[in-house]
Amino acid sequence: MAESAASGAQRAHTEVAVGILFRPDGAMLLSTRPAGKPYAGYWEFPGGKLEAGETVEQALRRELIEELGVTIGPASVWKVTEHDYPHALVRLHWCKVHAWTGEFEMREGQSMAWQHWPLDVSPVLPGAYPVLQWLAEERGLPFDPGLLPKA
Repeated sequence: MAESAASGAQRAHTEVAVGILFRPDGAMLLSTRPAGKPYAGYWEFPGGKLEAGETVEQALRRELIEELGVTIGPASVWKVTEHDYPHALVRLHWCKVHAWTGEFEMREGQSMAWQHWPLDVSPVLPGAYPVLQWLAEERGLPFDPGLLPKA
């Protein structure tokens, strides 16, 4: 049986590139996690794991082509957070994306929704809460995790 972080064992971080895609009206793209993955059906910002030798931007570009069928413009890391899920300790590299080409195709059977604050999709992956708070604060809006829609 593997030791958990609570027992004092160090777990390796899984490095993840995440894109916050913004439309000109300020709406953000969220998509659901596909069936068969942990937290299937939860809403999240799109992205995925870095592969060996990839930069965050390269991984994000690859993941969004694979998952959504779009090619993003320039992206750089805006914030870095960590979240300890039961299945993985993740380090999330958050990138704001304002430009892309192509038509959105949900290539993994996921759903997508353009969202303004407050969100009306649920449930939202807990690792996104800090970023949702920062995004709300940037807009001068209050953030209360209790206001997030419940599952």
